Amino acid sequence: MCDQMTTNCDIHVSAVIDPSAAIDQSAVIGPGCVIGPDVCIGAETVLMNHVTVQCNTTIGRGNTMYPFSVIGGDPQDKKFDGEMTTLEIGDDNEIREHVTIHRGTGNGGGRTIVGDRNLLMVGCHVAHDCVLGNEIILANQVMLAGHVEIDDGAAIGGGTGVNQFSAIGRCSYVGGLARITKDVPPYMIVEGTPAEVRAVNVVAMSRRGYSEPHIEATKEAFRRLFRENGGSIAQRLADVLRDLGEHESVQHLCRAVSASNDGKHGRSNEKK
Repeated sequence: MCDQMTTNCDIHVSAVIDPSAAIDQSAVIGPGCVIGPDVCIGAETVLMNHVTVQCNTTIGRGNTMYPFSVIGGDPQDKKFDGEMTTLEIGDDNEIREHVTIHRGTGNGGGRTIVGDRNLLMVGCHVAHDCVLGNEIILANQVMLAGHVEIDDGAAIGGGTGVNQFSAIGRCSYVGGLARITKDVPPYMIVEGTPAEVRAVNVVAMSRRGYSEPHIEATKEAFRRLFRENGGSIAQRLADVLRDLGEHESVQHLCRAVSASNDGKHGRSNEKK
């Protein structure tokens, strides 16, 4: 990705760049940017001005980073002791002003990952060891604690706080100012403090090409899993899979709910 170095790059004279950084010739580095050691920046990525990329960070092609974003910073974890950890950012992401994204930790897998075509609005924080998929929207001031995973197509409203080890499911929507203390099931709309499942995110499913039968089956699964009383969650999951399991979205929803139920405090990534 970064086999072409900084010789002919559009780099402002006021930028400070470590000699070990590798920057594609088509990248743009604006005024006042600081790029630290072992940073790799791909083709057509633009750092507007006063962007900091601390160290050990790989950034793909076509990204735009707005002023005063801080990328690849040390994790805010007292167990972190300076060990070698990384941040990996994919392609075509838009990272707005004052966004902070931290590297991983040695005891948390060592990597923070951001996929492709994501929009991180002003003031978002992505903590250590988070894994973000593709086409995700984080509105202003969303706060992700460590080890959070967000699947493709999810959207999180402004000011939301997400507890460590939580998983945010595919095509889900989290309402603004929500308090997320456990997993958000895929395809669902959740709101509140603490957040509760309210409905199926039909708009996101339609936009991502799910057919009407998939959407209707997901609505029925939502009703049985989150609105009906009686019976254990294991039994309800078994009944839903028996009756609606031919639909991929229902299978995915049931797997996620089962994993959350097996995790600590409803968080599938945090084991009991």
